[in-house]
Amino acid sequence: MKKIEAIIQPFKLDEVKDALTAAGVQAMTIVEVHGHGRQKGHTETYRGAEYQVRMLPKVKIEMIVTDADAERLVGVLEEAARTGKLGDGKIFVSPVEIAVRIRNGDRGDVAL
Repeated sequence: MKKIEAIIQPFKLDEVKDALTAAGVQAMTIVEVHGHGRQKGHTETYRGAEYQVRMLPKVKIEMIVTDADAERLVGVLEEAARTGKLGDGKIFVSPVEIAVRIRNGDRGDVAL
C-alpha cells in the first residue's frame, strides 16, 4: 500500500476531487494548511500599510491506495492540480506498512 499526500492550490480542490473520484478513489482526507515553498509569500497592503504574507493557504489531500493504483493516481492528481505556475504544489508517495479498519478488524488492502 502507498500513502499519497498532495499539497495543492485551494481553487483546484473541486477539480482534483472530481478527477480522483472519476479515477475510482473512494476515500480521501482533505485538510486546509498554510505554508510556502519557492513562492515565499507576497506583499499586501491593508489600510495603507504594507505587510508580508509569508504563509500561503493550501489544501492537503491524503489517501491510502494499493501499490497497483499509486502511479496512475499520482498522474491523475498531477494533471488535475497543474496550472503551470509557481505554487502548484507537491505530491509525495510513501509506503504504508499496515492498514486496519477499526470497525471489523480488516487488515491490509481489504481495509481500504
